[in-house]
Amino acid sequence: MNAQLTSLKTADQSSDLTAVSPQIKAQILAEALPYIRNFHGKTIVIKYGGNAMTDERLKHGFARDVILLKLVGMNPVVVHGGGPQIDNALKKIGKQGTFVQGMRITDEETMEVVEWVLGGEVQQDIVMLINHYGGQAVGLTGKDGGLIRARRMAMPDKEKPGEFLDIGFVGEIEAINPAVVKALQDDAFIPIISPIGFGQDGQAYNINADVVAGKIAEILKAEKLIMMTNIAGVQDKSGNLVTDLSAREIDEMFADGTISGGMLPKISSALDAAKSGVNTVHIIDGRIEHSLLLEVLTEQAFGTMIRSH
Repeated sequence: MNAQLTSLKTADQSSDLTAVSPQIKAQILAEALPYIRNFHGKTIVIKYGGNAMTDERLKHGFARDVILLKLVGMNPVVVHGGGPQIDNALKKIGKQGTFVQGMRITDEETMEVVEWVLGGEVQQDIVMLINHYGGQAVGLTGKDGGLIRARRMAMPDKEKPGEFLDIGFVGEIEAINPAVVKALQDDAFIPIISPIGFGQDGQAYNINADVVAGKIAEILKAEKLIMMTNIAGVQDKSGNLVTDLSAREIDEMFADGTISGGMLPKISSALDAAKSGVNTVHIIDGRIEHSLLLEVLTEQAFGTMIRSH
């Protein structure tokens, strides 16, 4: 039956299920019961990014899926990215985004753009969609409740050992204070977190959203960390999907360059979360409609699962 559910939800299909009989719909719902029971009351941290954030159909589907998880008793926490939106905003002011080791070089002007795009436009778009469909979402940045305290990142120069690259106002996390997130969860709200941290002097820092999602999942002792991407999951050198990865295998893929660029912080954060007690970490294809529900509410192996051993 889970195969039937999967076949109904492909990237190319609309969500028109009028041809599915009521009996099959009821059976699908009934088969979700063990997963609802297992994850009831548990925190699920979702890194939301890629096509799922820019395709209108997928955006609306994501909002409904998050609400469903909340209504059946789970505690979803969304950490969002916004790379394409930041790039578009930079182009409008004549700037080109540049990256080093998967991190965006962020000068003062770029940081201003990052703040209003992530903490304003993108965050509020997600909040409004969830609220539109009957959920209760609240947007947060690192400043709210002292959620994310950050400092300027020192990026090691791979070409010159012992030296560091200046990548501007890119932050690394000093501390997470989860009190505001827990308070919102207790009051039935869905927290939507922008990956912007703040130093003790009030300076804003751009932090990689995968890193923030991983650290939030660790601190909240989440049951699951789910990272939505623009690929089916982690792929080997031949382009085949790897459904299960151990720490040793990840180290080998780092060493031989199979995992590189923007996947580096994603996989590193996923592995750190797994090592720090998050029960399961999954990298899934956000281009597939309802991929979040497929991961949480079915037995189907979906995307890549990261293990700490």
